[in-house]
Amino acid sequence: MGIPSIGAAGANIVNYAIGYNFKYTNGMPIRYVGFPFPVAGQPKEVHHRYVFESNDVVSGKPMMEAIIDAFTKPLTEDEQITGQPPEAVAEPRLLPPDTEDNLQQLFKDMDWTDYNPIILPTEERVAAMLAGTSHPPEKEVKVLSWPGGNRSLTVEKVAVCAVMAGAKPKHFPLILAVAMAVPFGNSTSSMANMILVNGPIRNEVGMNYGGNVMGPHAEVNAVLGRVFTLMSKTAGDLHAGKTTFSTLGSNLQYNNLCIAENEEALPEGWEPVHVQNGHKPTDSVVSVGTGWSYISSVGEVQIAYPPQNLMRDYMRSLTGMGASVIMDPTVAGLLRDTQGFKTKEDLSAWLAENVQKTVASYWGNGVVSTMYSSMAIQGLEPFASQRKLSGNTLIQPFQPRSVQVIVTGGGIQTTWFVTDFRAGRGTLVDDWR
Repeated sequence: MGIPSIGAAGANIVNYAIGYNFKYTNGMPIRYVGFPFPVAGQPKEVHHRYVFESNDVVSGKPMMEAIIDAFTKPLTEDEQITGQPPEAVAEPRLLPPDTEDNLQQLFKDMDWTDYNPIILPTEERVAAMLAGTSHPPEKEVKVLSWPGGNRSLTVEKVAVCAVMAGAKPKHFPLILAVAMAVPFGNSTSSMANMILVNGPIRNEVGMNYGGNVMGPHAEVNAVLGRVFTLMSKTAGDLHAGKTTFSTLGSNLQYNNLCIAENEEALPEGWEPVHVQNGHKPTDSVVSVGTGWSYISSVGEVQIAYPPQNLMRDYMRSLTGMGASVIMDPTVAGLLRDTQGFKTKEDLSAWLAENVQKTVASYWGNGVVSTMYSSMAIQGLEPFASQRKLSGNTLIQPFQPRSVQVIVTGGGIQTTWFVTDFRAGRGTLVDDWR
């Protein structure tokens, strides 16, 4: 647009900005200055010190000198590049032969694993996995554009990761459906994912939706959750310090909170999630949601304080952008039979009506502020009006449609979780048979 500009970034991601992002995403030689981290949440005097007393992490010069240089110095030869970038060089399809130990170490050195042992994806094993679908190996499942470039995720590449995770050919259509959501959620905060399975496929492949549903007690739940991570790190190109920048990360990325709904134990009138989302009861559907928080009820339901009240209380800790309440069938039964929630929608509407946060708490969350501040500045509602309210004003951050109810578990204890993982409409597994 002819406007002299420079990029300003926190020190934690400036190397990504001038390296990977330039090479694979924007292709523009943008001049950057890098500020010390953290920037957000600091008082104005700290920002002032950053600008006038700190050194730019890119050039090492005092920050104001680096900014003036970036605006005024002539473009270098490298900064005047034009035309199309060179075509990416494809990685070889096969690795050269080597020992089991050396190959296991190579996969770790390349950050292609979750650092647990893998099943090495030999040609024979990958061919056996491909027998689990009618789709050809070269078929493109999707094109991955994040964190940069346009990388083709093919059926064969998904099969490679399925072998690595220990899957069987009968699991493969389900894994291909999950691949539609690759890569996993990633940000500078502790983002992770939830994988939810509905429909007949749960029983076909033997998923656990009874006791210990969230624990390491079922092959398919473990494999499906793990393969999503392996696909995200290999085809998705998500690597710590290179394309991911989280300080704490999330332990959930090992298994991605992989569960199936216990549809057989739903109270009368309560529909499975995939039916709520417009699918037929006979459809097999896998849905993936992104979130951060996962809060346990700890103990069983107490009649003196009905479960919906404690759910409401706990949900105040969530961002307010969306939620899933994951509960044992016994809790669902109590909510229907003793509290009068005849459908999941009734409970979602009650929670949306009764969960309240202060304006200061809602906008004080960095994710909410980052996502919605620009909308408020543009005058878009409800964000514009919310930002004008006093900090102690109570608002209702959830809409009924943004509160999802999932029933799973073995009917052993009246426990539940509130989370901000909200699964989308989902992918039909039968499309990948």
